[in-house]
Amino acid sequence: MDPVDVEETYLLIDGENIDATLGLSVLERRPTPEERPRWDRIREATEQFWDQHVRGLFFLNGSSGYLPMGFIQALHAMGYRALPLAGPEDMKVVDVGIQRTLEAIAHKGVGSVILASHDADFLPQIQELLENGHRVGIMCFKEFLSSQFHELEDMGLEIIDLEYDAHAFQVQLPRIHIIDIDAFDPFDYI
Repeated sequence: MDPVDVEETYLLIDGENIDATLGLSVLERRPTPEERPRWDRIREATEQFWDQHVRGLFFLNGSSGYLPMGFIQALHAMGYRALPLAGPEDMKVVDVGIQRTLEAIAHKGVGSVILASHDADFLPQIQELLENGHRVGIMCFKEFLSSQFHELEDMGLEIIDLEYDAHAFQVQLPRIHIIDIDAFDPFDYI
């Protein structure tokens, strides 16, 4: 299938998922301020990856009725549109919002997508975008990405690491990863 005519990249951020994976799986504790992702770097990296205009959409759970206005204002200053969603207690409103947005992009027929998440709940929508010729990437900590997404790499899914590819952090995170011998510096470990 021919690639879709693309004009921009939609950067969809599953903030809850990225935050939870960072704290629970990578750090195994609450992140310090310098260990949190730099959302401006993620947006800038996305522009550079595919050399396209980026429309950043940051999904938040607003069901509590509380809006973190300082954070929302910072997101707006970095070029994101904050989308605080609310719904029934038993609904994963952020997931539903992202699923609907991915479906809308597929329906629209144009645009590339980078989704920052590890969650397999988006697999059907990602697969549909790929089948329809969209360029699609998943931005994540690769070792915590649902293995189901790796099956879509043959269809063209690009997997982008938040730390190593997007350089979203000010400090090196304590992650275990495969090190290419040519890049191995023993002084980093002694």
